[in-house]
Amino acid sequence: MIESILHQPYGSYAFPVDHHTLRIRLRVKKNELKQITLLLGDRYQPIENDIPFIMENIAKDELFDYFQVDLHSDTRRLRYTFFIESKQGEAWWYGDKGIVKDRQYAGDFQFPYINEADLFDVPEWAKEGIVYQIFPERFKNGNKENDPSNVEAWGGKPKYHNFFGGDLDGIIDELPYLEELGINVIYLTPIFESPSNHKYDTIDYYKIDPHFGDVETLKKLVKESHQRGIRIILDAVFNHSGAQFFAFQDVIKNGEKSKYKDWFYIDGLPVITSPKPNYETFANDVATMPKLRTSNPEVRKYLLDIAKYWIVEAGIDGWRLDVSNEVDHSFWREFREVVKAANPEALIIGEIWHDSAPWLEGDQYDSVMNYLFRDAIFDFISKKTIGVSSLDARLAKARMKYRDQANYAMFNLIDSHDTERFLTSVNENENRLRLAALIQMTYVGMPMIYYGTEIGMTGFNDPDCRKTMVWDKKKQNKALLEYYKKLIEIRKTNPALTKGKVKTILLDEIKQVYGYLREYQDQKIATVVNSLPRKQSITIPAPKNVNQGIDLLKNKNYVVENGVITLELEGEEGTIIKFKEE
Repeated sequence: MIESILHQPYGSYAFPVDHHTLRIRLRVKKNELKQITLLLGDRYQPIENDIPFIMENIAKDELFDYFQVDLHSDTRRLRYTFFIESKQGEAWWYGDKGIVKDRQYAGDFQFPYINEADLFDVPEWAKEGIVYQIFPERFKNGNKENDPSNVEAWGGKPKYHNFFGGDLDGIIDELPYLEELGINVIYLTPIFESPSNHKYDTIDYYKIDPHFGDVETLKKLVKESHQRGIRIILDAVFNHSGAQFFAFQDVIKNGEKSKYKDWFYIDGLPVITSPKPNYETFANDVATMPKLRTSNPEVRKYLLDIAKYWIVEAGIDGWRLDVSNEVDHSFWREFREVVKAANPEALIIGEIWHDSAPWLEGDQYDSVMNYLFRDAIFDFISKKTIGVSSLDARLAKARMKYRDQANYAMFNLIDSHDTERFLTSVNENENRLRLAALIQMTYVGMPMIYYGTEIGMTGFNDPDCRKTMVWDKKKQNKALLEYYKKLIEIRKTNPALTKGKVKTILLDEIKQVYGYLREYQDQKIATVVNSLPRKQSITIPAPKNVNQGIDLLKNKNYVVENGVITLELEGEEGTIIKFKEE
């Protein structure tokens, strides 16, 4: 057990949450400890003045328990030591010198000073964000005059290289739909000039693709969205450009004489594009996407100027960063400074499909697209390869990787333009999609809806997941749409679901029932999920000092008896219970 104890006075184990409060976490072997006491002192005061704090067990993964406590310090200079008691009656001191029996040999962990410049500030609005991802070419054709010459009829079969005429005017046209749905953030995949339908091979970063509109169209979209309380996030493709990008074309034309030859990773000149490129690209030998050398000061300045330009020029509210883990950390640190100087309330979201902790220390991104969340939900609901305990463990482990500032701003997705649609993954079992959406809307982080998921759109992996949006109401799943609207309304009107801490309250491996509680100030709301395909009676533990539970989805009241409420859920059904005193 001793070998499993872990604390570090930095990262997600020790981080300030405000100017005078430090949040401390400690990882220990699962189910082994009776109590952990933290003794807190000022760095310049004797240990006789130390104050004890009992740490709370806040999460469990497959192997470990995580304990946490918030420490207030008037001086902002902290040192602390842990006193660890096992269920077997053993006890140890744990400090920066190790785990020992006597305190004087343990030493103290040090957090020398809570500096203002080191605070991880994420825009407060992100906690309340409900994101709607749009693939512009496939959302709506609002202006047929800017259609590509080879445009196909709306509703046709998506292919890797075909076009249907979706544009920014189409998004503007449907802002009333999005406002009625209830979302308050739109994330657009790339909109800058590009020869493809996906626009991840940029020609000109300063030009809106002519088939989408122009800068005035974008300004109109931003303005009208803001009037409706909706923010706009654009996609920044800074890992690579398109092959038609001016700098790359200059290298092709001028070779050694090109002043842009060091903007890319080229293995000798002249440039060879086929049959195999002699330069680094996005993924494996994608000749149309040469990788940019962001360590080059000229490249850095060019890209950073773009990041600032669209915030200032069009008033966008942040950037989602494509393939961001393949760009150097130094660039992203400078990127954050530029973006936050242009708009302190701008949001920065990285695209990373794995552990993202190195990018979420407060000096680079605000958060990431939460594929760890998506994978856990996918395995639990779609593939049915894990049960409720494993789901809870994986969600907890993902939370404990990061500082809470990032956790509350995560893009919690279940599908996107890079994955099969969730409804397809569950063989069009609508109940399972509803379960996934329920967890999205009540969990820590920003739920992200991929366009059309709310009306039952299907699709396998790219290009099938990029079908045109279904606007024929007769072909939309109206019941599913109303369910999404209801979930969004509940999330937006209950602060516990956007700002509250999360605590697991129900894990039943036999019934495969899962429940967690969100708490904020005096509000307590539980999410309960029955993952089996049969109707079940479920007992939910109630928080202390409450005597009533209100089902927010079914508008039904329950009485708390002997500390629990009992309800019935249909097969693969979930609900939301709000606890209150009569």
